Amino acid sequence: MQNVYAKTPTCGNRLRPYLLPVYFFTFYFLLLTCAAWAQLVRSVDSVGMTVSDADRSVEFFSRVLGFEKIGDIEVYGKAYEKLQGVFGLRMRVVRLALGKETIDLTEYLTPQGRPIPVDGRSNDHWFQHMAIVVSDMDKAYAHLRAHKVRHASTAPQTLPATNKVAAGIRAFYFKDPDGHHLELIYFPPGKGHTRWQQKNGKLFLGIDHTAIV
Repeated sequence: MQNVYAKTPTCGNRLRPYLLPVYFFTFYFLLLTCAAWAQLVRSVDSVGMTVSDADRSVEFFSRVLGFEKIGDIEVYGKAYEKLQGVFGLRMRVVRLALGKETIDLTEYLTPQGRPIPVDGRSNDHWFQHMAIVVSDMDKAYAHLRAHKVRHASTAPQTLPATNKVAAGIRAFYFKDPDGHHLELIYFPPGKGHTRWQQKNGKLFLGIDHTAIV
């Protein structure tokens, strides 16, 4: 049978000299774009969470996890409707601080949204969490148990020595009143940011990271 593709001309993977200006312009444009973004993106202002009852969540994060309330406002109007993609909204936004990091707890006064699925797991596509650094995992876990916090993990886990980068780090997952997954994380000496090695006498130190599946 005749190969109908045999006569099809090919150029191979050779660099085409006449396209060098195009290659150069594309590379230069990408460099400029990366440089521009590097100048625009400096830091994360705050971590946002939607809650069903702001007062209940503020009580939980303040009393159980050591956060401090630093702001409390209500917002509404077309600008916020366009921003959130929700018509007719009115939101209460409470800002809390822990160490150098802040979180925004947003309650939709109207319209109210749907709750988090009660059977959500860490491998679900909607799963996300934030990791709160502690100075002593055993004390922090006992503190959560005393406040009857809902478990997501069975107990604090220590990452094994086979993981050279993270060996000795301890972590525990639990849930807030709305069912958001939260993490306690402890960094042994030599692990994590140097901030987490500077003990200040507090049990809860700050937010190390957030993660989305």
